[in-house]
Amino acid sequence: MTNSGLPDWFLGEPMKIIIIFLVAFVVRFILVRTSNRIIRQAFGSSERRDQRSSTISLVLNTMTSVIIWGTAGLMVLSILGVNVGPLLASAGIIGVALGFGAQTLVKDYISGLFLIIEDQYGIGDEVEIGAVKGKVEAVALRTTRVRDESGVLWYIRNGEILNVANFSQNTTWEK
Repeated sequence: MTNSGLPDWFLGEPMKIIIIFLVAFVVRFILVRTSNRIIRQAFGSSERRDQRSSTISLVLNTMTSVIIWGTAGLMVLSILGVNVGPLLASAGIIGVALGFGAQTLVKDYISGLFLIIEDQYGIGDEVEIGAVKGKVEAVALRTTRVRDESGVLWYIRNGEILNVANFSQNTTWEK
């Protein structure tokens, strides 16, 4: 390879890869910033609404990142000469097989989605989930993290949550 060939080579595939990653970074930044702003405006500002918007933002930002970086990765593989058609087809078949094999995982994710949408609890809430009573530290699609009164951190699969007592949602019960 001569010196004149090196700039031509660099302006080819490596430059395309750099541009793909830069565009992915910018698109992710804009989408995350915009979604955070929209979610904050949609829920207003109170402590409870801030907790809920924080939880929803975390989940939405994670999904956005996975989609954008996964797409960028596939585009880079395509530039490097990897045929992504069979990869996508294989991913579909593997997805179906994993769907059958990982039904509890799917159950956890679906339950987590409904926990967040229904606002059963959020970050900072005092809750009792089964035998665990404490403060919610994180709510994700698959698990909820609760720190009990003795400082133990519990990881609870969302698909296993049947009953939740939320002591932070102060509603009065009238007979």
